[in-house]
Amino acid sequence: MKHVLNSCFYAVLFLLFFNVDAAHAQTKQTEQLNQVWVGYLNQTRFTKKWGAWADLHLRTKEKFVTNVNQTIVRLGITYYVNDAAKLTAGYAYVSHYPGDNHKEITQPEHRPWQQIQWHTKYGHKRMMQWIRLEEKYRRKILNDSMLANSYSFNWKLRYNLWYEIPFKKKAPGPKSWSFIANDEVHINFGKQVVNNYFDQNRFFLGLKYQFTDECNVQFGYTNVFQQLSAGNKYKNIDGARIFFFQNLVL
Repeated sequence: MKHVLNSCFYAVLFLLFFNVDAAHAQTKQTEQLNQVWVGYLNQTRFTKKWGAWADLHLRTKEKFVTNVNQTIVRLGITYYVNDAAKLTAGYAYVSHYPGDNHKEITQPEHRPWQQIQWHTKYGHKRMMQWIRLEEKYRRKILNDSMLANSYSFNWKLRYNLWYEIPFKKKAPGPKSWSFIANDEVHINFGKQVVNNYFDQNRFFLGLKYQFTDECNVQFGYTNVFQQLSAGNKYKNIDGARIFFFQNLVL
């Protein structure tokens, strides 16, 4: 299993650098944005083997607090392979609020998803990784004020690496602080993907405050570099990210 996961990681890196290098041959247009990302993430374990996943997100459009860009509601059922590894499958509903090509309507998107997640401890340090596969069905746009009856479709593969270093040389506990580094790479594939197999990279640096054994908040700076479907158009987002995490065992 370890060799398979490492192979997936290197394949993602290869696709990332291959597509970014290819894009340099075109005239690049980069849009600079400032956003706020707020999220609530919950993992609840009901039994030794079964649990549930839920997360909610709100992202602003620009200038940190100007308009809403996107909301996400994501749910899932989790199977615990053991205390360090779990499998989750679920569904997400995404709302893309009015944008340049649909100024008067909100565009919906449906995302079934599947994921393997695993945790590793290095003394008092902690690392979490996941590989997530998403099937994205986004409603097509007819004009500024009307949705089409059909959907575009593509697959997305995401690799997420999260690392925690406590300020004190002991395992994180209630009323403790940690330093957090997080990076996630997104890769598109499917028949309708032509120019942007590399979708985006999300990088985060921040702090974590552990309220109790079950609850913590993580906040700090995030950078999102995204290649759009045109191939030579990009978004570079500098933002503030605030996520509240709740991990319950019933």
